[in-house]
Amino acid sequence: MGYGFSREDVAFLTSAAGTAALAEVDRLELTPATHLRDLERVRRAHGAVTPALIDTVRLRRKASAKLSGAAQWLFTDDALQQATPSLVARARAQRLAGRAVHDVTCSIGAELAELARVCPAVLGSDLDDVRLRMAAHNLAHSPASGNVLVAKADALVPVSRDTVVIADPARRADGRRTHDPAKLQPPLPDLLAAYAGRDIAVKCAPGLDFDSLDGSGEVEVVSLDGAVREACLWSPGLTEPGVTRRATVLSSTGAPVVLTDAEPDDIPERAPGDWIIDPDGAIVRAGLVRHYAARHGLWQLDPQIAYLTGDRVPAGLRGFRILDRLELREKALRQELARRDCGALEILVRGVDIDPDALRKRLKLRGAQPYTLVLTRIGRTGTAFLCTAHRA
Repeated sequence: MGYGFSREDVAFLTSAAGTAALAEVDRLELTPATHLRDLERVRRAHGAVTPALIDTVRLRRKASAKLSGAAQWLFTDDALQQATPSLVARARAQRLAGRAVHDVTCSIGAELAELARVCPAVLGSDLDDVRLRMAAHNLAHSPASGNVLVAKADALVPVSRDTVVIADPARRADGRRTHDPAKLQPPLPDLLAAYAGRDIAVKCAPGLDFDSLDGSGEVEVVSLDGAVREACLWSPGLTEPGVTRRATVLSSTGAPVVLTDAEPDDIPERAPGDWIIDPDGAIVRAGLVRHYAARHGLWQLDPQIAYLTGDRVPAGLRGFRILDRLELREKALRQELARRDCGALEILVRGVDIDPDALRKRLKLRGAQPYTLVLTRIGRTGTAFLCTAHRA
């Protein structure tokens, strides 16, 4: 759960004395091995504010991989966990460039910092006093903040006009992560009802049951560096004509890839080609596997399975060159892998109920050659493809 920060903690941490104390604590290792020694040292110097100092330094270090320019920010543990990664927030902000925006669940301000770069007026509101104070501090330490106002307000009670509304409901109910739209905080149906007729974008977990929604507008699934991060629901006024599903594939090192259901999805039915391609999770979750295949001249191993195949690998992607097609029987796999001197084995699974880690242990591989094993089904037949991995 992390330390429960108070308004008094935030007041101290944002003071000159707090800034100096944080710099002092940041020089400590703060590792499990040094925990007791570091804790005692900080407690002797700073007394009751020790937990706030140590947690802030730890959270800043943790945030460095997720949020850009957050070395002087303040967080709570929960707020940092739910904060949108900077690259994801930046991509959303670009879709709203030039619009006035109101983030009705602004928390510690991660979205506000990116919106401020491209939007002429930005309002952030929340019911949590501590997070609002942290947001104000964080924005003051962001590149663009002069056009941002933060205020206390209930997300379900509209307090702005002529703005695009952004919301990020909490995805935990009764201490557990939930994919039920009605159990989000605030509940998604209530949120959409409160802003009926308004332009609104709602960030949700990628596991949300999209089919339970009314189907209007667009569902965008976003991944970052290969990991699916979120789904975002966009109201009709914020979408392109004919688009109801979008996959946005972001990378820390390359240009984004965007795919929508407005693109063609006609692909042939053919035998497996030379390669197997495992599409990015955002493409799979958005239901755009066929669209992606059509864009790159690929086809599916099976119409119900998300693995693609073809005679080449799209530029910049990792593909698996098929060496052999085997029966999905453990004994046969063990014999063939031993014959090929297999050591390190990557196992990919779709459409069959197999635990890759458990199977890898049972295969008892002791060789020197690395391989990839793709386990799936074609029709009702379990199939194994022995491959080598390459990047185009």
